[in-house]
Amino acid sequence: MSYLLFPLILVGLVIVFAFGLYNKLVTLRLRIKEAWSDIDVQLKRRNSLIPNLVESVKGYMTHEKDLLTKITALRTQVESETDRKELGKLDSQLSSALGSLKVAVEAYPDLKANQNVQQLQEELTSTEDKISFARRFYNQNVLSFNTSIATFPAVLLAGPLGFKAEEFFEASDEERKEVKVDLTTK
Repeated sequence: MSYLLFPLILVGLVIVFAFGLYNKLVTLRLRIKEAWSDIDVQLKRRNSLIPNLVESVKGYMTHEKDLLTKITALRTQVESETDRKELGKLDSQLSSALGSLKVAVEAYPDLKANQNVQQLQEELTSTEDKISFARRFYNQNVLSFNTSIATFPAVLLAGPLGFKAEEFFEASDEERKEVKVDLTTK
């Protein structure tokens, strides 16, 4: 009887280990979804601030009409995009355009002194910081998950159980370019 007990205990331990490993991978995958949701929340927050900022700035910035039009168009695209990779590209373009808007506002002393514009700029800056943090948090969770499914012994079970590596949130080529600041008036 005791010779059957050892294999049963061994099989039981393997089953408990497999359940524990599966639950760990599910938890990590859900953390990635949560992290992506955090990015989405901050993008929506930014998108709701943009129309107010654009409207506040419009009257002053007649020379930057193209920039304001670009920001509005990018905001619309971000709102309707569902693909994570494409959303990342659009988000990068929008961040770059908003940076250009901040620089342009500096060239208009009356606009810079406007309380509404200042408050909206501060909110936008705060939101950009939160988006940056959410991106890092997402990438940390992706790293944990991808590492877990690629290391032994999880690698033996991850593929057959349907766990696949997630993509990192990466900066676009546009975000990596050197920023040109032109403070000359037009």
